[in-house]
Amino acid sequence: MNEHRARDEICRVGRSLFERGYVHATAGNISVRLDDGFLITPTDACLGFLDPARLARLDGSLRQTHGDRASKTMALHARIYGAASAFDAGTRCVIHTHSTHCVALTLRETGGELLPALTPYFVMKVGRVPVIRYHRPGAPEAAAQVAEAIERYGAAGTPIRAVMLERLGPNVWQDTPAAAMAVLEELEETARLWALARAGGDPPKPLGEAEINELRRSFGARW
Repeated sequence: MNEHRARDEICRVGRSLFERGYVHATAGNISVRLDDGFLITPTDACLGFLDPARLARLDGSLRQTHGDRASKTMALHARIYGAASAFDAGTRCVIHTHSTHCVALTLRETGGELLPALTPYFVMKVGRVPVIRYHRPGAPEAAAQVAEAIERYGAAGTPIRAVMLERLGPNVWQDTPAAAMAVLEELEETARLWALARAGGDPPKPLGEAEINELRRSFGARW
């Protein structure tokens, strides 16, 4: 994807997420890794009203060369690209949102992962989502822990496509903005299902190991 197309896709995806309530106000950010640097949404920008010409442009050393001031989360995105590319060489887009149901799940004790294997499409399209304990927005400690989680899950043979920052929101990554948006959508909708099902009484039963093994064999699920 060339830079012109990447700028348009960032704005298109940002607008779609905003209009459907996956982001609000100035929360969230989107970046794309180019062959010679990065694009990222500006700090305090509303994803629903992005201007392609004003996206922040950074070189490979994270020095800004053009556009409005880059989001403070660029350092985290760079760590994600560096770690995830070892397992998915085509990783080109990171999306971060403050998605309501995902964040709500971390307001209580969640354990090591955000959600169990509730649905086949969550297992196939998202996979495991480790929870990163709370740090202030932009904290380098969070970026280091995200990179460590990516490396740990990848080394165990279950590369991940998402992490959850406690009380802040998910970061998801894929090869294009559209594909990353699809991961985010599946993650947030699964969190909503979990909340709805738990409201009715006992927590819902996740898929069993035999069912997950079938998804691994049939679709290459990473679980």
